[in-house]
Amino acid sequence: MTFEAVQYSAQAGIARITLNRPERLNAINRQLISDLHEAVDLANQDAGICVIILSGAGRAFCAGYDLDWGTKAEDASQRAMSGHWDPVQDYLGMSRNVRAFMSLWHSPKPVIAQVHGWCVGGGTDMALCSDLIFMAQDAQIGYPPARVWGEPTTMMWVYRLGLEHAKRLVLTGQPLSGMEAERLGLVSKSVPESELASVVEETAQQMATIPLNQLVMSKLLVNQAYENMGLRTTQILGTVFDGIARHTPEGIAWRDTAMEDGFREAVRRRDAPWGDYGERGG
Repeated sequence: MTFEAVQYSAQAGIARITLNRPERLNAINRQLISDLHEAVDLANQDAGICVIILSGAGRAFCAGYDLDWGTKAEDASQRAMSGHWDPVQDYLGMSRNVRAFMSLWHSPKPVIAQVHGWCVGGGTDMALCSDLIFMAQDAQIGYPPARVWGEPTTMMWVYRLGLEHAKRLVLTGQPLSGMEAERLGLVSKSVPESELASVVEETAQQMATIPLNQLVMSKLLVNQAYENMGLRTTQILGTVFDGIARHTPEGIAWRDTAMEDGFREAVRRRDAPWGDYGERGG
């Protein structure tokens, strides 16, 4: 089966899903969301697959939502409603995205995220909804929309980190390098980018030797503990707040800047006080 925005292959018990919009740093659009969900389903329908590897083509894992597409689509939607915003329709639309990200979490078969380059915004939802994360040492992961125009919809930060670090990263939007993410326990391991693919491959091959029924039970057991902590309720709130954040006076002003001056300039101004992301060419 072929997809437009992801590449899919399966061999020797391992399915490989590669985000495939390298010209846009694998930025998320509607097609990528749909293809990701279908590719995860495909891997789970294949009785020969035990482990899924999720990675990104080109220079980055994922640069978050495609702001050029997202800002224009949201502006057009609001104009069609005479400037009004329907929070329920917004929630329903974003919930579809959350379900696609959470298909990685709900996949009975374990998912390993292979992160290099930038992993920001909505891209972090895909990485953090995976089961294991391996990062290049110089890769960067963070949620800059927390500064303006967004909130983490899956809100996996708080479930993968302790209170102090989860609050710091969500309140500031600051990124972590692969080495910092490993030190804080956010990722399993960080290695030089030149070694990343081979390390992930070796881990996947080892896991594929374990009976699939054992992998499924182990994943369900750990996931259930976190779902009992209120994961679903937190995600409902995160998805609602994300819609609100995109429609505050400041959020709309930022969207207008992105449309008038270009999203790169809007990102640069947002990140100027912090000296990261857009300020460093991300």
